[in-house]
Amino acid sequence: MPTSRSYGDACGIARALDVVGERWALLVVRELLLGPQRFSDLRRALVGASSNVIADRLRELEGRGVVRRRKLAPPAGSRVYELTEWGRELEPIVLALGSWGVRAPFPPAPTTLSATSVLLFLRTSAHPDPKAPSTIYRLELDDRVWTIRTAAGQVHVQPGEPTRADVSLRADPETLNALLDDPAALDAAMSDGSVVAAGDLSALRRLLQAVVVPSPAAV
Repeated sequence: MPTSRSYGDACGIARALDVVGERWALLVVRELLLGPQRFSDLRRALVGASSNVIADRLRELEGRGVVRRRKLAPPAGSRVYELTEWGRELEPIVLALGSWGVRAPFPPAPTTLSATSVLLFLRTSAHPDPKAPSTIYRLELDDRVWTIRTAAGQVHVQPGEPTRADVSLRADPETLNALLDDPAALDAAMSDGSVVAAGDLSALRRLLQAVVVPSPAAV
């Protein structure tokens, strides 16, 4: 059930944790950073959380002004969750936490990885050549389509179909994440069918090779 626990500490850090410090709360925020999501999308992305836990976190975040619900216009008509303006201010905090945490040891197997997680890592860790031509990529991950655009050394990520694409790729998030770590594995992944790619494959290789993977933290 929703919780109203508090640290009872006047420090701003403690008060922030009163709002988003419950288990799974920040991961719900993470999943909403790239756009609105249906409850079913969040349930699929947060495999380790039960439906009740996700519903509780959403109610808490909505009640505290971090998340809001709205109904999509017809013909979709479904209800989605999205970050409020105040909620969106968490983005640099969540991304900074991810940049710090990517150097931490991996948890024991089996692990999960959502499409949003991989795309956020791609957006923050890829540094394309600013002189390279603008390129549009169609990525299909977990049966959802995303538009990736590189231009002027920046990577932009949006949910939904692009109006046109120079290259397309279909994979699961774990496979794409492995390719970001080892771009040379693209040919083997295409050969064994774990990746389906078409279009300007040289542009796809440039994108994969533009990712800088941090070194593990010294122990």
